[in-house]
Amino acid sequence: MSKPTVTAKDMGLVTCRMCSLVSKASASKDQRCPRCGSGLATRLPRSITRTWAFVIAAWAFVVPSNIYPIMTVVYFGDNDPDTIYSGVISLAEEGMMAIAIIVFIASIVVPVFKLLAIMFLLLVIQLKWPLNQRACTWLYRLIEVIGIWSMLDLFMIAILSALVNIGTVATVYAGPAATAFALVVVFTLFAAMTFDPRLIWDLQEERNND
Repeated sequence: MSKPTVTAKDMGLVTCRMCSLVSKASASKDQRCPRCGSGLATRLPRSITRTWAFVIAAWAFVVPSNIYPIMTVVYFGDNDPDTIYSGVISLAEEGMMAIAIIVFIASIVVPVFKLLAIMFLLLVIQLKWPLNQRACTWLYRLIEVIGIWSMLDLFMIAILSALVNIGTVATVYAGPAATAFALVVVFTLFAAMTFDPRLIWDLQEERNND
């Protein structure tokens, strides 16, 4: 049986998520940080519910972001639309295997992995699975770190649209999947922001008190 640890919550302290100031927790539901005025809470209000809402919203746009064209290249009047997957195949066929792998990982693997990982952490908390809290916390930190790479496809489209615009010769347009993909990324980022990793460690406290 692990040795019980004293937490800030046990000591009646709360940390501001905006400026990191540690304050004494009060019984008020509308407690504010004395330094920056942000709302204070020992745990994010409705964290599980809000995170599930953003995860479900993100999944709703995963399919259209992958089946519709994300980019259309008009070359001498001939339209050549590409989905994320067909774009990866085209890069591989052109001999740009390294770029194809990067785009595949950043645009397909990373968003799906983030959503599955967040769902896994939510289920760990709700079903009280007896897993290692450090490993779960590491997984959450990984989700935050790799999140920035999810926007690679959108950056690529923006750059190509700005550079490849030679009148009637060649033009690049963002396809309908670009909007869907952007929403997947945004909702996934919001899901990671609303998820409170401290809930993972609350499970350990519950086991110690049993």
